[in-house]
Amino acid sequence: MSDMNIVCLDLEGVLVPEIWIAFAEASGIPELKRTTRDEPDYDKLMKYRIGILKEHGLGLKEIQETIAKIDPMPGAKEFLDELRSLTQVIILSDTFTQFAAPLMKKLGMPTIFCNTLEVAENGEITGFRMRVEKSKYATVKALQSVGFETIAAGDSYNDLGMINASKAGFLFKSTDKIKNDNPSLLAFDEYSDLLNAIKRAL
Repeated sequence: MSDMNIVCLDLEGVLVPEIWIAFAEASGIPELKRTTRDEPDYDKLMKYRIGILKEHGLGLKEIQETIAKIDPMPGAKEFLDELRSLTQVIILSDTFTQFAAPLMKKLGMPTIFCNTLEVAENGEITGFRMRVEKSKYATVKALQSVGFETIAAGDSYNDLGMINASKAGFLFKSTDKIKNDNPSLLAFDEYSDLLNAIKRAL
């Protein structure tokens, strides 16, 4: 087993439920259910979401109240604990530090690389700053450039870059469409199966 491996995992849909879907349900605004599984263009998706929040007068506080009630998926923390006992793990997410922080506590404070929301003093979300263009793919390439080998798993369109760029990559709890469009990728729905596949790749 090489100590030069880093496992890169997506967060939402893989370890925790989709934050925007939970908020759509809590706020009764079905338009907020669109995620990166539906809309591959993240910039477009976020601008759409910010527009809807503004229209309904909702801000960061309301979303954080929903996030406080979200728990990791059953088995996610145990999976992560076991994985972190074997190798380095980084969670690569297109979510925002303001959303992710409470969830990281529930997952045992793993390392996460994500983005930042721009929030006005009154709590209105006015914009967002992406850490880097195509952040998951760019991060995996950067890790490789300093001598690490990456293994990646995710569920959405925005995970395909890091999955395909890694020495081993897997779909996890993905949609039928994404699985059918990427027949060469192994796809799993159980943490035990994903853990075994990662162990084989280490």
